[in-house]
Amino acid sequence: MKKKILFGTIFAALLLLVGCSGGNSSSSSKSSGGNSKNIEVVAKGFQHDFWKAVQSGAKQAAKEQGVTMNFVGPKDETAIAEQLEMLNNAVNKKPGAIALAALDTKAEIDAIKTAQEKGIPIIGFDSGVPNAPKGAVKATASTDNYKAGGIAAQHAYDAIKARIDSSATPPRIGIVSQEVNSLSISQRTGGFIDKMVQLLEANPKIGKGKVAVTGHDKFKNKVNASSAKAIIELRVPADVTDAAGKTEASALLKKNDTICVYGSNEFGAKAIINADDSVGGRIGNTEGKVVAVGFDSGKLQINAIKSDKFLGSVTQNPIKIGYEAVSLAVKAAKGQKVKNIDTGVKWYNKDNVDSKEIKPLLYQ
Repeated sequence: MKKKILFGTIFAALLLLVGCSGGNSSSSSKSSGGNSKNIEVVAKGFQHDFWKAVQSGAKQAAKEQGVTMNFVGPKDETAIAEQLEMLNNAVNKKPGAIALAALDTKAEIDAIKTAQEKGIPIIGFDSGVPNAPKGAVKATASTDNYKAGGIAAQHAYDAIKARIDSSATPPRIGIVSQEVNSLSISQRTGGFIDKMVQLLEANPKIGKGKVAVTGHDKFKNKVNASSAKAIIELRVPADVTDAAGKTEASALLKKNDTICVYGSNEFGAKAIINADDSVGGRIGNTEGKVVAVGFDSGKLQINAIKSDKFLGSVTQNPIKIGYEAVSLAVKAAKGQKVKNIDTGVKWYNKDNVDSKEIKPLLYQ
């Protein structure tokens, strides 16, 4: 009898040992250190309707996956300290995973490391979490913003090429950018500038090294504006307010040599539209008007496109960004392998703004 009991005890111990070793055999199959049914999403803010659309996609994914999702964001995309506090709170809740669109990775590095130490996987979305510690971010759901900026530049150039060829003075292309700290907005700005410089320099009337990029130090080049044959001027408001954005856009539209303006997100596009009324209605698609292109959507921008004030805009898929971010977070929380997802962009104008392909991507 004693032998049977001893044998049963040893056999049970062996089963327990095998079971434990099997659970740790692969890092890709190991679940997170938190509650896999709870997902925390930390966005860049709620100032723009874009984030509301992202949130709707996140809610859809959470409902389909059967998880609890908490979506938070600071007052605007300059409130780094506020977002850091939200991230710390998310980590302290010990969720299954955190989806993060970081305003400033460097400022949030300690919180990110803490999440990593606790075994909480992070999924980047929108601009992601650039320069995060190795292994902290498992995957990112985002737009190729640099490429998207280039798409806007190509459409703008096609619309102004004839005017460039016939212009007696160096043409000016203006850009209104909400800020230069956000990676996504900076990439759209940089993508637009680089593509526009490339297109202008390929024009025999302009030539190599004859395009001056002026404005913010982050993007300006060494070409002197006084000797340039084309000028790209970047305006960045001191504050992220409608009034400050309008001031910068007005400064561009008041210049007689401005033939094109670009808003690198909803804020920038709105600034151009609001400024246009105060300068006598300079933007439009008819002869002599300043060609305007934008990014994202929103009621003002959509109406400007429909009324022929804007040539068109590039839209992300904000609903898909939110949806894929939460879907990736759920997989990561379960220990499943995940990989980056490009959520894509589309160019839209008055001809396709109400189409089945475009309309679902736009928000009011």
